[in-house]
Amino acid sequence: MKLTVSRKAHFNAAHRLYNSKWSEDKNNQVFGKCNNPNFHGHNYELIVSVTGPVNSETGYVIDMALLKQIIKQEVENNLDHKNLNLDVKEFESVNPTAENICIYIYNNIKTRLDSNLDLEITLYETPRNFVKYSGI
Repeated sequence: MKLTVSRKAHFNAAHRLYNSKWSEDKNNQVFGKCNNPNFHGHNYELIVSVTGPVNSETGYVIDMALLKQIIKQEVENNLDHKNLNLDVKEFESVNPTAENICIYIYNNIKTRLDSNLDLEITLYETPRNFVKYSGI
């Protein structure tokens, strides 16, 4: 029997969507106002979902206090109140789209989980725009 447990978190960050290989016109055409050279910010909402068997000794899929700590260390400490383009080395050469931020979060958290646990990240960039990633 497998169950899924989830924890919500949030962080605030600024970014600019821009491809340095393209002209300014093409960047404006593709990314619009998200290509603002002065950056723009979001209040990101995050749902981290872990699926796995219930441990017969603890009754947990994962200790939620541990999951809270992992999220703080791997997401909030690295991304909160940062300019993703300038302050996060992983985004020096990767466009910090919601999709790429979601993959970054997944990769950082996945390394901290037991191998028998599955992970899904849901990242809301706005209340109506969100992405999900489960490593597939």
